[in-house]
Amino acid sequence: MVVPGTGATIAEAVRSGARTARQVVEQYLEVAERLNPELNAFVEIDRAGALERADAVDAGLRAGSPAGPLCGVPIALKDLIDHAGHVTTAGSAFYRHPATASATVVRRLEAAGAIIIGRTGLHEFAFGFSSENPWFGPVRNPWDRDLSPGGSSGGSAAAVAAGMSPVAIGTDTGGSVRVPAALCGVVGLKVTHGAVPLTGVFPVAGSLDTVGPMTRTVGDARLLYDAMKGIDPADPRSARAPDSPDRVPRLQDLRVGVPAGWLSAVPTSAATRRSFDRFCDRLRGSGAHVERVEAPGLVPDPTYFAVVGGEMAGVHREWFNDPDKPYGPDLEVRLGTAMEVTIDDYTEAMHRRAAQRQAAGEAFRSHDLLLTPTVGHSRKTIGNDTIDVDGEPYFYRDVLNGYSSLVNLTGCPAIALPTTDPGAPPPSVQFLAPWWGENVLLGVGEELEQAGLLGTGLAVPSIG
Repeated sequence: MVVPGTGATIAEAVRSGARTARQVVEQYLEVAERLNPELNAFVEIDRAGALERADAVDAGLRAGSPAGPLCGVPIALKDLIDHAGHVTTAGSAFYRHPATASATVVRRLEAAGAIIIGRTGLHEFAFGFSSENPWFGPVRNPWDRDLSPGGSSGGSAAAVAAGMSPVAIGTDTGGSVRVPAALCGVVGLKVTHGAVPLTGVFPVAGSLDTVGPMTRTVGDARLLYDAMKGIDPADPRSARAPDSPDRVPRLQDLRVGVPAGWLSAVPTSAATRRSFDRFCDRLRGSGAHVERVEAPGLVPDPTYFAVVGGEMAGVHREWFNDPDKPYGPDLEVRLGTAMEVTIDDYTEAMHRRAAQRQAAGEAFRSHDLLLTPTVGHSRKTIGNDTIDVDGEPYFYRDVLNGYSSLVNLTGCPAIALPTTDPGAPPPSVQFLAPWWGENVLLGVGEELEQAGLLGTGLAVPSIG
């Protein structure tokens, strides 16, 4: 499916000479500058740098240089990722890193012709799911300014949903790409751990961290993923995808498992369940084989915090008790708990994590993909730490990351996709694939777009 204003159509227009990169960038800068005071999606809009880069792309095309696959495409970059000449804040009160070198993903995107137009807001140190930042202010959801866009990559999701940038980059440690994608009605790809290098990305928890695209269409997610992926000698956790065949099943041949225990364990609203069931029925109607499976090992448990907390404590220990390096109230409490994670806690958590990875592998033996909702409920009010699920208040993180954090523990890839059901934002579903199955996720997503089963590219909220 080709949608006007996507990265794919922009690149084609710039390559063909129908538009210049400067014209494209000026258009998006105008929208970003007009809407940002209301949405707070960007912490920095780099007009001068973006236009300079656009002019360089145009000059290269006039000189006959090869046009990259992202030629002239504006990109919003999460303020956790180094970009030479800019300061990385990680959404914190005190961390200020003047980057002298760009992160590997930024260098690869720019080599493909992309143009970074600004840096987007996030949850403090990317350790949360609301993007209600005590130092920079809350990022607001384009669908409803009183709602959170999710986190931690909330600014990137809001920028794409509002048309401030056609595509964006986020990071995902426990759902930080997929949760805001769901709450803002866009596509979010969480890659296999190690598929995209983390060099130049401020760490949350290195064994869980990933970098991924946030876009309006699945095709754009593929463009960005293809540009960023691949081994980087500077990142020992990065790896090259195996050479095994990566066949994309036709929808008529697709075997999809719905983990029943997982769905029953996450606080999920009746409206979300009904929408999810309707999507499953539509998927069956397309010819796919969709069935409930037990998969008892695939359920959320406290393992996630012991892993992420133990690793994050290692990052922040030198600062945590320094009065000149303040943390916001929410993060101060969570980091205080993280500092108490013992080596025995961490070792036990890694043991349980291995069991969850094994359970995922067993589920994939008989299914091409697994399918869940992306979040238990998609509306989180700014300033409220609970989400009402059919009259019952739940702590918001339990509702928003119940379907996402387990994926990071297994290391496998997943994609969040908006459906065609009505909603503001529309409901979102999450597909999981076996390790290194990004091409399967993207290929199936593209088929679902063609079949009209997704709301990609169309559900952009009305901005006043």
